[in-house]
Amino acid sequence: MFTNSDEAVINKKLPKELLLRIFSFLDVVTLCRCAQVSRSWNVLALDGSNWQRIDLFDFQRDIEGRVVENISKRCGGFLRKLSLRGCLGVGDSALRTFSQNCRNIEVLNLNGCTKITDSTCNSLSKFCPKLKHLDLASCTSITNLSLKALSEGCPLLEQLNISWCDQVTKDGIQALVRSCPGLKCLFLKGCTQLEDEALKHIGAHCPELVTLNLQTCSQITDEGLITICRGCHRLQSLCVSGCGNITDAILHALGQNCPRLRILEVARCSQLTDVGFTTLARNCHELEKMDLEECVQITDGTLIQLSIHCPRLQVLSLSHCELITDDGIRHLGSGPCAHDRLEVIELDNCPLITDASLEHLKSCHSLDRIELYDCQQITRAGIKRLRVSCVGSTGSGHLATIELTMNSSVYQHILESNVRPSVQKLTLS
Repeated sequence: MFTNSDEAVINKKLPKELLLRIFSFLDVVTLCRCAQVSRSWNVLALDGSNWQRIDLFDFQRDIEGRVVENISKRCGGFLRKLSLRGCLGVGDSALRTFSQNCRNIEVLNLNGCTKITDSTCNSLSKFCPKLKHLDLASCTSITNLSLKALSEGCPLLEQLNISWCDQVTKDGIQALVRSCPGLKCLFLKGCTQLEDEALKHIGAHCPELVTLNLQTCSQITDEGLITICRGCHRLQSLCVSGCGNITDAILHALGQNCPRLRILEVARCSQLTDVGFTTLARNCHELEKMDLEECVQITDGTLIQLSIHCPRLQVLSLSHCELITDDGIRHLGSGPCAHDRLEVIELDNCPLITDASLEHLKSCHSLDRIELYDCQQITRAGIKRLRVSCVGSTGSGHLATIELTMNSSVYQHILESNVRPSVQKLTLS
C-alpha cells in the first residue's frame, strides 16, 4: 500500500482533505517521514496547516538558522507555537525572517538560544503582535532594550521568562509592565541587578500576576516584596529562594494578601521563623508545595501549623532544617494532608530525625519519595519496619523512592531483605 507511487490504493480511496486531516495529528518526525513516501504525501505532509505547533528539541538540537527560515516560509500564518529551546545555531537574522513570515505566533521558546540579541525582540515587536508566551532564559545578551521593544509591540504578553538575563534592570521591567497589564507569569531567576524598585513597578501594574520567580535576586528585600503581595492578590506561586535579606514580614504579607498561594519556595532564606510561617499557614490554606530548605530557624512549630491548616500539602522540603524533630513529623503524619495528599518529603541533613519519623510517615499512603541523606539516626530496624509497611499483600507497595545516606551494613540489610519490590531507588553518598 505504501509505495512511492501516487497511484497507491490509499491515495485513490481517501480524498486529500481526509489525508490532510489525518496528517494534522502527527508529530514533526512522523510528518517528515510521511513527506518522503511520495510526491502527493510530500505536499500534504508539508502543508502549513499541519505545522501549527513545532517543538524541535526532541527532534534535532543542532538546528541552523536556515532551517528556521524554511520552516517559517512553509508555515507562514498557520504557526502558533514554536520551540527552539537549546538551538545554539539560531541567531537574529533567522528570527527576523521568522517574525516576518509567522505573524500569528503566540508561543515562542528561545531558551538557551545564546546567539540572539535585542535585535530579535525588535523583530518580534514589529511583526508579532499576538505573542503571548516568550521564553528568553539564558539569552544573556538581552538587555532593557528588548523589554522596551516588547512593551511597544506585544501588548498581549502573558508569560515572559528572562531568567539569567542579568543585564536587565528596573528600567526594562518598568517599561514592560506598564504596557503589558495582562502579565500572569514572570520568571526573573538570576536577574541579579533587580532591586526593590523593579518589584514596586510589578506590584503596581500586574494585578493578574499568578507566578513570580525571583530566585537568587539577592538585592531584593521585604520592601519590594510587600508591594508585590499588596498589588498581586491572585498570586499562586512565588519563588524567592536565595534571597537572604527577606524576613517574616514577607510571610505576614503573603498571608494577609495572597490567600490563593499554592507554591512557596524560600530555600536559603535563613531569617524566616515559626512566627512568619504560623501567619502564612493560618491564611493560605491552598498551599501544595513548600521548599523550606536551609530555613534554619524553623522548628516543629511550623510543622504543627502546616499540619493543622494546610490540608492540600503535597511536597515539603525541610532539608538542613536542623531543629526539626520526630514530634514535628508526628504532627505532619497525623494531619489532614497525610492520608492521601503528601507525596514528597525531604528531610536530608536533619540530625534529630530518628526511626520514629519513619513510623509517623506510614500513614501517608500517597507518599512517593522520602529523602533522608545524612540522617545518621536512621537505623536498620527503622528501614525494616518501613519496608514491611510499604510492601502490601501483593508484594508491592506505594512508596516509589527512598533516598538514603547510610552505612554499608544498613544497605546490605536492605538487599538481603528483598526490599526492592517497593523501593526502586537507593542513593548512597
